[in-house]
Amino acid sequence: MQDFNQIIGHKRIIKHLQNAIRLKKVSHAYILHGEEGMGKKTLALSFAKTLQCTEEGLNSCNKCKSCIQADSRNHPDILWINNEKSSIGVDEIRTRINADIMVKPYQSRYKIYIIEEADKMTENAQNALLKTIEEPPEYAIIILLCCNINTLLPTILSRCVILDLKPVNKELIKELLMLKYQIPDYKAEIAANFSGGNVGKAIKYASSEDFEKKKEDIFHILRYLDDMELHEIISGIKTISENKETVFEYIDIMLLWFRDVLILKASNDPNLMLFKDEYQIIKKQANTRSYDQIENIIKSMDEAKAKLTANVNLDITIELMLLHIKENYNG
Repeated sequence: MQDFNQIIGHKRIIKHLQNAIRLKKVSHAYILHGEEGMGKKTLALSFAKTLQCTEEGLNSCNKCKSCIQADSRNHPDILWINNEKSSIGVDEIRTRINADIMVKPYQSRYKIYIIEEADKMTENAQNALLKTIEEPPEYAIIILLCCNINTLLPTILSRCVILDLKPVNKELIKELLMLKYQIPDYKAEIAANFSGGNVGKAIKYASSEDFEKKKEDIFHILRYLDDMELHEIISGIKTISENKETVFEYIDIMLLWFRDVLILKASNDPNLMLFKDEYQIIKKQANTRSYDQIENIIKSMDEAKAKLTANVNLDITIELMLLHIKENYNG
């Protein structure tokens, strides 16, 4: 069961959608844009449920036939378009939306199409959808969910209301993990910080034994950085990271470690640390490094993430990052 009241964060978007319902100014096309795990599907479902709810309020009642059908993904007038293939082709858009949209709703006021991973649509598929978005039936609403808005045609973007999902407050995520998922305080705090404000990621990390193993693997290297040669560090990182996605996760863990180093150096207060169990090692690193050295280390990791996002060679990027880190360790 899902509704607006159960969503963590995204208050600005919820307010916009509820105002549109209240003022009877619901658009015929929306784009919910944000990275995987940010809550696009949850927002889309809550919006669709509220629009179709027989109570006609600003939130779904969760009791009527329409709400029950929506929660089970069996609502005849809330249609989910998803495709496990690498792209969504023109035939799928023509068949599942364009040919279907002229059929009036079966039981509700609206006919709502939710296109998951809309950024997978080919250019031809987008052009086919554009014709429908330009002249939709009065009862039709199309909601596009996408992680990369740059893949959508300017003509599509100009005809949709674009709602960008922002990172959720980490304290709210921590509270959710502790109350709803019974995650211990320490583990919830690490997952919330590591998630970057992404609720889906936080839930995954908090409940993942694999994440705990990754943390311990990288901690083993971070604890002994002073005593390791550069080639040993590079070899260690390459051994534990199989691909670019996991490298991102390891870099994020390293960033949190060195932010602890910086926080401890600035405040000398272990209560402000995330990795409190590593206090003695982090304190030693804080005491033997200058502010500039620590900030240079953090900067080198941020730059490495930017390069990897831009598809710069993985091995070269990681080796340069580790070289900068080691240089600032040798001071």
